[in-house]
Formats: sequence, C-alpha cells, structure tokens
Amino acid sequence: MVASESLVHVLLVSFPGQGHVNPLLRLGKRLASKGLLVTFSAPEVVGKQMRIANNITDNESVPVGDGFIRFEFFEEGLEENDPKRKDLDQYMAQLELFGKKEISEMVLRSKNEGRPVSCLINNPFIPWVSDVAEDLGLPSAVLWVQSCACFSAYYHYYHNLALFPTEENSEIDVELPFMPILKHDEIPSFLHPKSPYPFLKRAILGQFKNLEKPFCILMETFQELESDLIDYMSKLCNVKPVGPLYKNPKSDLTLNTNIIKGDFLKADDCIEWLDTKKPNSVVYISFGSIVTVNQEQLNEIALGILSSEVSFLWAMKPPAKESGLTPVSLPEGFVEKVGDRGKIVKWSPQEKVLAHDSIACFVTHCGWNSTMEALSSGVPVVCYPQWGDQVTDAKYLVDEFKVGVRMCRGMAENKLITRDEVEKCLLEATVGPKAEEMRQNALKWKEAAEAAVAEGGSSDRNIQAFVDEIKGMKSTRGG
Repeated sequence: MVASESLVHVLLVSFPGQGHVNPLLRLGKRLASKGLLVTFSAPEVVGKQMRIANNITDNESVPVGDGFIRFEFFEEGLEENDPKRKDLDQYMAQLELFGKKEISEMVLRSKNEGRPVSCLINNPFIPWVSDVAEDLGLPSAVLWVQSCACFSAYYHYYHNLALFPTEENSEIDVELPFMPILKHDEIPSFLHPKSPYPFLKRAILGQFKNLEKPFCILMETFQELESDLIDYMSKLCNVKPVGPLYKNPKSDLTLNTNIIKGDFLKADDCIEWLDTKKPNSVVYISFGSIVTVNQEQLNEIALGILSSEVSFLWAMKPPAKESGLTPVSLPEGFVEKVGDRGKIVKWSPQEKVLAHDSIACFVTHCGWNSTMEALSSGVPVVCYPQWGDQVTDAKYLVDEFKVGVRMCRGMAENKLITRDEVEKCLLEATVGPKAEEMRQNALKWKEAAEAAVAEGGSSDRNIQAFVDEIKGMKSTRGG
C-alpha cells in the first residue's frame, strides 16, 4: 500500500452534533476508500467522547481501502461548563472565532509535516470553513446532511423565490418546483415565523449566504430517491447526491470501514437479544441524539407499546448533563410486565439493528440520518417528528415514499399522543395489508439504495467524479 503522505489530502470539518458527525465521517470513509488521505476534525468537546466510545487515537492513519483516515480535533476556547455552550448564537460566534484560527493552523501544520491539504469539506452550521479555504487559496465543498427537498426549501426561502408563512399569514401552503405541496407545519420548521428556534434558522441560512464559495454541494441522498428535484436543483447549483453514505458497497466490506465510528456514546449490546426473535417481529424505537420526550408523553408511548403486545427494542438516551433536563423514567411496573418481550438500552448500534431481520418497523423522530438508514434497510417507519427537517421528512416518508404511518405532526401541533393512538400506529405498521405494502415499498428503496452505492451506481459515480476533480485541482495547482 502507498504511504499516506503521498496521497491527495482532504480535511473534513464537522459541527459538534451526532447527526452532523455521522454523515461527514461516512463520507470520509468513502473518500478514503477511493484512495485519498482524509483527516476528520471536530471540536475537542466531542473529540473526548468519540475517543472513549470508538477507541480513536489522534493523528494515527488508519488504512481504508486504497487510502487512509485520521482524526485531529480542535479547541473552541471554552470550558466544558461555559454558559455560552447553552446559547447557540453565542456558541456559534465563539466556534467561528476560534475555529477559523485553529483550522488555518491545522492546514499549515499539515503542509509542514509533508501532507498538504488539497480541499476542505464542512457540513452545514459552520459555513465559515469555506472562508478559511478561500483565505488559504484552497477549494472547498459542503456536505448537505438533509434531504434535497429541505435544501430546496431553504434555497427558495433564502432567495425569496416562493411564498412562505409569515406573521400575518402563518398557515399558508408552500408550493415549490418538483415537490408536493407542503402545509405550514410540513416545511422545515425553522422557516416558520412561530418557530421557537430563530438561532437555528440563522445558523442554517448562513450556509446559503456562503453557497457561492464551495465548488460542489455533496448531498446525503441518492438520485433515485429524489430524482426530478435533484435534476432541477442541480441546474441552480452544483449538487451531487452521494448517499446513502452509511451503506457500504459490497466491495467495501473488507476495507476497515466498520471499525471507524463517530458515536458519542458506546452502543449497548442488543444484537444477541434480537437474534432470539422471529423475523419481522420487533419494533425498534429511537428518537435520536437530540429529541427529548417529557414524562407524560413517555408514559403514553410506554403504555401504548404495552397494550399493543409487540416485541420492542427501545433506545432511550439520557439527556446530556448540560441540557439541564430532568431524566424521565418508565411507568412503574412497565419493565416487569413486558419481561423478555422488550429490551431497553441507552444507545444502540442503529445500523446493525435496522439491518437485522427481526425488525418489523422503526418508531423514529425522522431525522434525515435515521430516515436514510430506514429506507436503505428496507424498514417501514412510524413517524414521530418534532421540529426542523423532521416534519418535512415525515411528510415524504408517509406520502411520497409510502413507507410510514404518522403518529404526530410535530412540536407545533402541541398535542399529547395518547396510548390508543400509539397502539393503533404500531399495529398498522406491523400487521395487516398496509404493513405489508409499506414493507414492500421499503424493500424497493433498499434495492435502489444498494444500486446507487454499488460500483458504477449513481452515487458511486458522483463520488468518483468528486475524487477525480480534487486530484485534478491538485495537479493544476502543482500540489
């Protein structure tokens, strides 16, 4: 194998959120397998967690396919308990101030150590990475970690190309090219004037303000999933779908990609338990790394599961210490009543869980990573979206991809989902003709996803074209 120093070197910079780290690291593994040296970087605050959960050693080049991947984290200049961490506006400003300096120094250090960086790639929320690249005379790209539909909604909103809800007219439908009509509570919720998270709207629109700088927008979706919309958006900006990034091509299975992970928590073992269950018999429940459920709603979900009599695996991540949220607990006697019919873990190896043949359906908050993993694993979903892109993803899962049932419409609905509604949704997704139809649709998406990432597939061709372009840029700059 060639020495890592002789390879074209790409630096990936991630926002410190689990839903941002996962797809960017998956992209890194894919680029490394194509013969690049990849350095993955993120703030030290998550570096600490990633080292413990995944046995990562800083600056160690791990072989992946024809290339290598290494990790290098950077400081943001804050103590762990600094109150700025709880205020996203303040934290973003701090991250940009320190990050620009730290990433510039990292690039300079790499050059001095004989592995000059040829391209920087960031995910949304940290658009300033492309400013750093521009200042250093380097090309940059961005990995969009949501659907093309959400990208289109933000793009049309930012450029005033369509009508969106306003304070005066807050319940209008939104019509965008090559998309279904979105009701006011189906657009990415940060764009709604009544959203309680204006700082997240500012953060995400910052990427659109800077969209001229990256030479390419890599997208965690695949051509066959959002075909007409991707074709349309690629006429407006250089969009290249490269997903589903978690799905390894068959040729990658021996390339070390499975041992390189970016989880913030070590996953609990639950595969042996799943092995004891019949095919299509277990409901998997996980609301991701951010969404929290209050005690009253948790009780209703638990009692709905109990009365449905389904087997279940429930990943219940405790709230982060800095969130200040009170941990919730299951209703008294719940664990005893379910016995071996259910298993509760803090964090699960979600990719392995969804690929397991015992899984019948996935109760999900509809974050895009979970959405892509469900579709690519051929697993129907029960949608429990809360905010952001989740409400748009739920609309697509139910009405467009036809693999889901809707348990709620999101936080804006402000409604307690009763145990009866929970039970009804679980049964609808696991037994009867509708469940079978959704499973067949999900299996079609799984086949399409596998074809997209296979050698010569639509996403594989886009990644190869991107790699060739970076190599070409390096040679023309004489790097």
